[in-house]
Amino acid sequence: MFKDILLATDGSEHAFRAAIKAAEVAKLSNDAHIKVIYIVDDSTSKSDVLSEGSKEAVYERRLRRIRPTEEILKQQQINYTVEILRGEPGPEIVRYANNQHFDLVVIGSRGLNKLQELVLGSVSHKVAKRAECPVMIVK
Repeated sequence: MFKDILLATDGSEHAFRAAIKAAEVAKLSNDAHIKVIYIVDDSTSKSDVLSEGSKEAVYERRLRRIRPTEEILKQQQINYTVEILRGEPGPEIVRYANNQHFDLVVIGSRGLNKLQELVLGSVSHKVAKRAECPVMIVK
């Protein structure tokens, strides 16, 4: 079954549902581990600091976005770790997944940034096309 699961989150409702599904999949294996990643998009990180006022406030907001995912995994008693990465979300998730050789990537079908998705295509679509392991896209 799937033992090493990568769960990409951005704090959106779809990412929340992806966390629930990842926990269900992890429960099928006794020793599954979920690596939760949150990608700090370099294209928006400067404007985030300007709008929030400080790097600490931005960092706290990012942690708040991850907390619901952590709560789900804790509730389900799933072994997990969290990592915050920097880069363009689609390519960064693919790079990380392929370099770490995960058994499965779980990602929500839609994220927080609707404009980018409309213009550039969805992150989940990019990940599904380029990841070297199975990808579960959760609606």
